[in-house]
Amino acid sequence: MNSLSSFVLGAASSNNASGYSGIILIILMVALMYFFMIRPQQKQRKEHQEMMNELHPGDEVVTIGRMHGKIDSINKADRTVTLDCEGIYLTFDMVAIARVIKRADAPASEASQDNKAVASSAADSSVDASADSAASEPASAASASDEQKDSEEK
Repeated sequence: MNSLSSFVLGAASSNNASGYSGIILIILMVALMYFFMIRPQQKQRKEHQEMMNELHPGDEVVTIGRMHGKIDSINKADRTVTLDCEGIYLTFDMVAIARVIKRADAPASEASQDNKAVASSAADSSVDASADSAASEPASAASASDEQKDSEEK
């Protein structure tokens, strides 16, 4: 116990260089804490606020309680949002929105592009199917005629 107290007292009575190193160490720890904890949290809060400002009716969202729904209305004065969850309308605080799954205006343009792609792929597959069926018809007709000949011979 005496050795520990003498070590602490000896460290406190050492020269000024060790005193400055303690202060520098504390400042360094505060700076590291800022860059690893505080700054990322502020950045995340800013991104969430931007997401809240861009919410529109029709957006599909997930709440912090993991409930999925489509925004029916937004009340900016009360900072609430009404979600349509398969016919059930629920009102949440805007901060309860965890993330946006689909934007209301994005699916319309993507849907028209998807419909065009599906229509063109369907047309291509129908052309391929008709070509395949045309190619298989003579083979099946030939095999049917061969079977008839075999049955007639017997």
